[in-house]
Amino acid sequence: MLSSSSTTVKNLPLKRRLCFLLKLVCFVSSVLIFCEFLIYYVVIFQCRWPDVKGGAHTSEKETSASVLKAIILADTHLLGEIKGHWLDKLRREWQMERSFQTALWLLQPDIVFILGDVFDEGKWSSPQAWADDVRRFRKMFKYPVSTELVVIVGNHDIGFHYEMTTYKVNRFEKVFNFTSGKLVTRKGINFVLVNSVAMEGDGCAVCRTSEAKLVALSHKLNCSQQKPNHSNKGCRDVEKLPASEPILLQHYPLYRKSDAECTGEDSAPPEEKNIPFKEKYDVLSQEASQKLLWWFQPRLILSGHTHSACEVLHAGKVPEISVPSFSWRNRNNPSFIMGSITPTDFSLQKCFLPFESRVFTIYCAAGALLVILVLAHVQLLTPPFYFAQRLISKHKA
Repeated sequence: MLSSSSTTVKNLPLKRRLCFLLKLVCFVSSVLIFCEFLIYYVVIFQCRWPDVKGGAHTSEKETSASVLKAIILADTHLLGEIKGHWLDKLRREWQMERSFQTALWLLQPDIVFILGDVFDEGKWSSPQAWADDVRRFRKMFKYPVSTELVVIVGNHDIGFHYEMTTYKVNRFEKVFNFTSGKLVTRKGINFVLVNSVAMEGDGCAVCRTSEAKLVALSHKLNCSQQKPNHSNKGCRDVEKLPASEPILLQHYPLYRKSDAECTGEDSAPPEEKNIPFKEKYDVLSQEASQKLLWWFQPRLILSGHTHSACEVLHAGKVPEISVPSFSWRNRNNPSFIMGSITPTDFSLQKCFLPFESRVFTIYCAAGALLVILVLAHVQLLTPPFYFAQRLISKHKA
């Protein structure tokens, strides 16, 4: 059977074989282009910026101009030289680069926030490895002049509290122009950047400096939100900031017992939801959480770290959104948050990226179809129509 098939293949005209080979190449190329490039456009194109309420006497044009379009993502975990396999690194970085660049091109945000754990091995990487990681990050997350990128520090960037050193913190701050207690104000909206790893409360040098900056910034914001006729001697010489209630951006979530109350398709798996969180490891301590709420009285908190989505209401009025991981290494369904924000209001919408399981399914289906086509071409697999035709002709004979 096999010898007769090989003879048949040799007897096929050269032109016919080349034509078939060309068709196979086109088929494989089409599948690759779709799964590795076009699919990001198809999926992200479906995402829309959420509407945010404007003032009663505000025109549509003025409202649109005053809305800040922000993309928030977290936990990219760029693999390092120690634990990162080259193939895994190549695959994950390509996926994140295509997703990020496609989102920038289609959505055109004003600003992008990355909520920590940019690198996977920043906590122990050598100067050379750190420089290589930074180079790859800048290539993947390059952005146009019309967009601003703000990066928050995470425990994988500088280590957990017991691993954190001034050298690692300064190294991160030098690259990303980040300092804890830094205020980013855009279109009258106040964003407070917090080094949540330094909220240990044990008086360490980095912790002490970080908390001092946060307290000073809290004082400025509180003075700016007071009414003009309010007499407060402590605020007379303080720099006035926009009166908008701040939005906190940090890596660790505020204290919560677990993810048991979290819902949604990208929340933690059922077997993990009831596992109690460890303070100062999975979430901030209760003391540090109360400090941040008391200092800033924020209208919104955005955090990462858990790799899963969750929405929590603190003190019955302050919402916190835990942003899932942006890496397919941590999730089958990564996503990012799209926020339309004004000085007095905000509206958030989640944008899911392509499910890796669906991409894998497309590849498997394409592979199976490819095998069938090849077998049919070399006549090892008889098409059903011709098989039935042969049976009828034999029956007539």
